Amino acid sequence: MKTTVLGAGAVGCFYGGMLARSGREVVLIGRAVHIEAIHCGGLRMQTQSFDEQVLVSANIDPAAVAGSKLVLCCVKSNDTLQAAKDLAPHLEPDAIVLSLQNGYDNAERLQKSLCRPVYPAVVYVATEMAGPGHLRHHGRGELVIGQFSGSSEVVAEFALAGVPVSISDNVAGQLWAKLIINCAYNGLSAITQMPYGQIVVGDGMREVIDDVVIECLEVAKADGVNVQNDIRSAVAGIAQSMATQISSTAHDVARGRISEIDYINGYVVRRATIHGIRTPTNRAILALVKLLEQRNAESKSLI
Repeated sequence: MKTTVLGAGAVGCFYGGMLARSGREVVLIGRAVHIEAIHCGGLRMQTQSFDEQVLVSANIDPAAVAGSKLVLCCVKSNDTLQAAKDLAPHLEPDAIVLSLQNGYDNAERLQKSLCRPVYPAVVYVATEMAGPGHLRHHGRGELVIGQFSGSSEVVAEFALAGVPVSISDNVAGQLWAKLIINCAYNGLSAITQMPYGQIVVGDGMREVIDDVVIECLEVAKADGVNVQNDIRSAVAGIAQSMATQISSTAHDVARGRISEIDYINGYVVRRATIHGIRTPTNRAILALVKLLEQRNAESKSLI
């Protein structure tokens, strides 16, 4: 099946690149700086097992999604509604649309805007764009999806590319588990500009992370979501399996961009407010990252 990736950043380039490397027909849609580099020499995939220039089609025009049977939405949560507007005129009626995004409700937001099914995929991969058209992979790469018409076809397609995809009967719980992991690490990585493996060995940081998890679990319970019993072990394991990873939130803050923090810790804080639950640790992380974004915005205005 032809696959289009909308949002050729670190996540989109990894999964699109893996599919293209296996001989699948793939189009990457993204920012000109990456698309031009990919046009010139292919997508450089620097992974733990190979370092190759992968030839793959790339475009800046969302119209390139036309004819695709599988569409992977990998844009930032802030750009979800714009992504829906970009996709709407070009989607095939039978296309499978997956949201490979941070946050909990992006698939729901896309579905509401597009008036058609959109399925969430829980993403576990550590990647970064090391330069224009240059993907650096730090570890993992698996996806979790729910059961839907075409889900087995998606699993088979990714399997050919060496990407493990599992089907869960509790995608809501899986999404919350990923959200909790992001809440635990993304903001702290942005504030400190440090990778996960270094954060956890700081004085008192394990306790801070545990406070984040406890608050998130209370909110998830109030929302009626059953999160996996071993979530604390999963959170601790990230510091080992992705020890060298700096969060996408950290990269955004370092580059003076608006991050996804409103859709990570911010989402938990908003849901907690609805339920009358206090989340002081999540709220503090949210406020500090927003303060850094404000500082960056004010610095830009002085230039």
